[in-house]
Amino acid sequence: MGIRSFLLLVLIPAAFFFSCQPERNFVEDSDARLEFTLDTLFFDTVFTTIGTTTEAFKVKNPHKQFIMIDEISLAGGAFSVFRINVDGASGMRFSDLELAPHDSMYIFVEATLDPNSSDEILRIQDSIVFEANGNIQDVDLVAWGQDVHMIEGGIIDQNTTWPADKPYLIIDFLYVDSLASLTIDPGVQVYLHKDAIIYIAGSLQVNGSQEEPVWFGGDRLEEFYDHIPGQWDRIYLSGSSHSNRITHTEIHNGTIGVQITASPESGLMPDLEISSTIINRMSFSGIYALNAAVSGSNLVVGDCGSSSVALIHSGNYMFTHCTFANYWPNGFSNRTLPALLLMDYFVTNDEDGIPLLYVDGVFENAAFLNSIIYGSHAMELLIDSYNNLQLSYQFDYCLTRIHEDSLSYLDDPLFTNIINNEDPLFDSIPVVYELDSLSPAIDAGLPAHATEFPLDLNGNSRLDDAAPDMGAYEWIGGAG
Repeated sequence: MGIRSFLLLVLIPAAFFFSCQPERNFVEDSDARLEFTLDTLFFDTVFTTIGTTTEAFKVKNPHKQFIMIDEISLAGGAFSVFRINVDGASGMRFSDLELAPHDSMYIFVEATLDPNSSDEILRIQDSIVFEANGNIQDVDLVAWGQDVHMIEGGIIDQNTTWPADKPYLIIDFLYVDSLASLTIDPGVQVYLHKDAIIYIAGSLQVNGSQEEPVWFGGDRLEEFYDHIPGQWDRIYLSGSSHSNRITHTEIHNGTIGVQITASPESGLMPDLEISSTIINRMSFSGIYALNAAVSGSNLVVGDCGSSSVALIHSGNYMFTHCTFANYWPNGFSNRTLPALLLMDYFVTNDEDGIPLLYVDGVFENAAFLNSIIYGSHAMELLIDSYNNLQLSYQFDYCLTRIHEDSLSYLDDPLFTNIINNEDPLFDSIPVVYELDSLSPAIDAGLPAHATEFPLDLNGNSRLDDAAPDMGAYEWIGGAG
């Protein structure tokens, strides 16, 4: 085939193809307007200096012809706290954008708010302005910002009290020195950034009240993050810590709610009194204790990716009127450990990364009274000794979920007055674990165990009917 014939075969179809393409006719009528998927883009409350998540909306061309968007701009210009990205490009002003018939483009928006020198939550507003065919249209941008006490690598080396004037935001860590104490007043809200940790070498006093509980959680305030675990690291009570107390507190969405540990070689036993507290949605454990002394009452430890409560190697533990109930969603991860774990050994690594096995720890005591130990697995209580030693424990007047082939509790004199494998019928899983009116835990506790804790987690009396209910909550609503 000659070159002329070849060019004819190639060029003629190409010319035919391009001649068939529709003309880029633009609608210019002043009545031709853009459409948007929303008229106002709202951002949840965000802390100043911390950026929001990225939100988005679409601008649409509802017409049968192309439309020319003359300009898209932030009304606040360079002074705006908002930032926009138009169809993949970042900036404050965009010109001469063509939008095909019945097509759309994405507008992405985020914001970083400046400190406002106020303890109040303030409303910040701007808008994105669209100009096309002489029309000016806009989409409002609205965010709420709150100032915080910002803590980046904070060290407390003297006795310190945090008042409830505005929230506290820990970016990386807060360290309380061994000779210092941190006291947290009622109503304080403590937010922790990703991987942030509170490390206590001295003493921690969290003094929430029934009316003004203290709150610990992640710093993402958008609704999407309300039930997402693993947003921050942990509250760590080290071996040298002492006289630790947490009351009327909520701890949510971290990796470990409270870790209290001392190495066997140290001879130390850090202590914690924790009461009227909820720990929920931890990606590992709610309470992880190793060689520690912990007393808990009116305590709820809920959904965790590992055990809700893990008591390891040795220690002295007393839990009364507690609810350990693990309904960890499989959508997060596959939980393999029970709600409550007692074991007299553990494995760690030395400074060279070589595994070290510690065995034959001694529990001075591990008592569980008028409590609920339950969850979504067939076995929610594991007692494990590396050398098959008898551990010191007591379960009295408890509702449990025990697979009898795995733990012969009926033959164990340390288990007394047990209700096993009866659903406690929580009224509001997975939030507060209050009892339904038909719960077998109602009036099933021993009054003598309740005398020291006459009020439940909600402040209701346990001693006004036939017997106290098992767990952290007393059912109120009629005669028990």
